[in-house]
Amino acid sequence: MQALIVILAILDILVCIALVLLVVFQEGNSQGLGSIAGGAETFLGKNKSRSIDDKLKTMTSYCAIAFAVLSVVLYLLTGRG
Repeated sequence: MQALIVILAILDILVCIALVLLVVFQEGNSQGLGSIAGGAETFLGKNKSRSIDDKLKTMTSYCAIAFAVLSVVLYLLTGRG
């Protein structure tokens, strides 16, 4: 049982590091008040790197869910739940 807890703890730490890196790699939403007046970007300029940004967002969501589930499972397995 202790080996399972250690393996899950290492996996939880790796998922946590991946989650932090994914959040850092995402592009910020720096439109500010310029989006109210229409902004300077055209339709083609907005969708230029959309596929990479979308992939990062979905990977971030999956990592966040995995991190939450692993943390709850570790909490329950260590006898504190």
